[in-house]
Amino acid sequence: MIDKKKVEAIVNEYLEGSDQFLVKVSVSPQNKVSVFLDGDTGVKIEDCIQLSRHIESFFDRDREDFELEVSTVGVGTPLTQLRQYRNNKGRNIAVLDTENKKTRGKLLDATSEGITLEKEPPKSGKKKKPKQSKVPEEDKKVFFAFDQIKEAKIQVSFKKKPEK
Repeated sequence: MIDKKKVEAIVNEYLEGSDQFLVKVSVSPQNKVSVFLDGDTGVKIEDCIQLSRHIESFFDRDREDFELEVSTVGVGTPLTQLRQYRNNKGRNIAVLDTENKKTRGKLLDATSEGITLEKEPPKSGKKKKPKQSKVPEEDKKVFFAFDQIKEAKIQVSFKKKPEK
């Protein structure tokens, strides 16, 4: 079976000095190797192809039969690294904490300790114009230490923006 740590080392060495980084490597019992990348300025298909060829050059298909997939993380993929959080500052995310409580809001900051969100106001259920919030400013912000986060995902909105 292909060694996951070896693949991680190959990928990390290849990406060193670039704006791209390894998010995850998985190896199934059937030797299906999946490599997921992200980048500060994105990842192109050509980047995935080149990395795939680089990884393949370290393995002998005559000795080990394997399937290799190199791709970027998807929109619905949870954020797992500080670099991903920093790249998504200003975007809306949903955080599921270790107590299974979901909090949605705008990602304001990401440090080595955790993240700060500006919470979304609670939905009222009625379509009337919302009243001005009387919530103190400090209660709108919430900090999550990384060990409190079970899962955090970018929230994509498909709402049509009003025309001007």
